[in-house]
Amino acid sequence: MTVLRRIVGLPAYAGTLLIKAYRVVFFWLPSSCRFEPSCSRYTEEAIVKYGLLKGSWMGAKRIARCSPLSAGGLDPVR
Repeated sequence: MTVLRRIVGLPAYAGTLLIKAYRVVFFWLPSSCRFEPSCSRYTEEAIVKYGLLKGSWMGAKRIARCSPLSAGGLDPVR
């Protein structure tokens, strides 16, 4: 069962690795995210919780909500 679970979890693991690589490469950019947690952290949590497809979709929707007119604030993964 654990081998099957690892195989099924590979896409989500790859997605979280890409997000971590993004953070390493762009660590020098100032944070301008209006939400807490940040958009990359939110997407990473969503991928871990819901899988690569749904988690990525949730992250894309979150990024689309980010605008100067947005109030931002606390927005945890649900």
